[in-house]
Amino acid sequence: MSLPALVEPAAELTIDEVRRYSRHLIIPDVGMTGQKRLKNAKVLVIGAGGLGSPALLYLAAAGVGTLGIAEFDTVDESNLQRQVIHGVSDIDKSKAVSAQESIAEINPYVKVVLHEERLDNDNVYDVFRGYDLIVDGTDNFATRYMVNDAAYFLGIPYVWGSIYRFDGQASVFAPTLADDAPCYRCLYPEPPPPGMVPSCAEGGVLGVLCASIGSIQVNEAIKLLTGMGEPLVGKLMIYDGLEMEYRKLKVRKDPNCALCGENATVTELIDYDTFCGAVSEEAADAAADATISVATLEGMLKERADGTRDFVLVDVREPNEYEINKIPGSVLIPKGDFLNGSALEQLPADKQIVLQCKTGVRSAECLAIVKGAGYADAVHVGGGVVAWVNQIDPSQPSY
Repeated sequence: MSLPALVEPAAELTIDEVRRYSRHLIIPDVGMTGQKRLKNAKVLVIGAGGLGSPALLYLAAAGVGTLGIAEFDTVDESNLQRQVIHGVSDIDKSKAVSAQESIAEINPYVKVVLHEERLDNDNVYDVFRGYDLIVDGTDNFATRYMVNDAAYFLGIPYVWGSIYRFDGQASVFAPTLADDAPCYRCLYPEPPPPGMVPSCAEGGVLGVLCASIGSIQVNEAIKLLTGMGEPLVGKLMIYDGLEMEYRKLKVRKDPNCALCGENATVTELIDYDTFCGAVSEEAADAAADATISVATLEGMLKERADGTRDFVLVDVREPNEYEINKIPGSVLIPKGDFLNGSALEQLPADKQIVLQCKTGVRSAECLAIVKGAGYADAVHVGGGVVAWVNQIDPSQPSY
């Protein structure tokens, strides 16, 4: 569906701006008026990571007058494989500040506003207010639902993107701009079960995929701000990088949507962490009194080495993760084997089972399965191999 431009044109472009944006100005659909709209636009980008990096770079290059950056994290070496707005000299620096510095190199005419805080129910309205459009580059479901709900309550449209390994998705949610426009909850009424969809930190992402989806988000943002073309309102763009295929699906407004439906039940911000859940209730219950620290595990391994204790340490990550780093003395049985039941056949009945993964989420899910199979004394390692590398063996690489 076509939508009117979100932004009124600025009064003028300077001679320097005309030179800078000349390739836009000679496109009839953009022209002087469209570029003035971009100059007058205020866009908030949530996250300066995988999707936020290309989005911020191209929004700045396009001449969006004010760019807000909502980002609380610092640059890590593992970010540089895909977060192209940062460089080696930015490691340990605030991502928001690093992004601001890169934007200044690309386009000094862009005003950058930093929001160096984690978005939550207490600050999200204050951060969002005053922006014409939001570009969502978040990577977890709790924040995505919060962004959707807060944007809806404030009447701000937003461009959404998601990436995982070789696959990406993008859409535009603007239920306050058109009666038949869906919101994120129309597409995904409920979050996936805890642990069902790995994060990029667990499952990985091809770096260049960020540019593929981030550029789609910027394309949609420019269309919305200037009133050009047909934005992805009521449509879901799906990209398969391995097969090099794009598919576009219709997304209809759900009349029973909890947020924008006829009888809405979500009328204010909710507890999104509880709504999405990092782990299932079963996993949380299983881990409540059965979580050990990496320091405790180190002591247990020493006892096993001198023969005063016996147990099996099981790593439930994937084989490619196990190749990166590992806790010495562990055996690999991926989480999928626990889900299909085959792992139980590999576990001894006369030894304590100790489970670990990258951070403790997957191992908690597997712990629930193991305890349900009768291994009452089974435990899992809080913090997983990440905590092991940070606290016990920093000679190993992290990821």
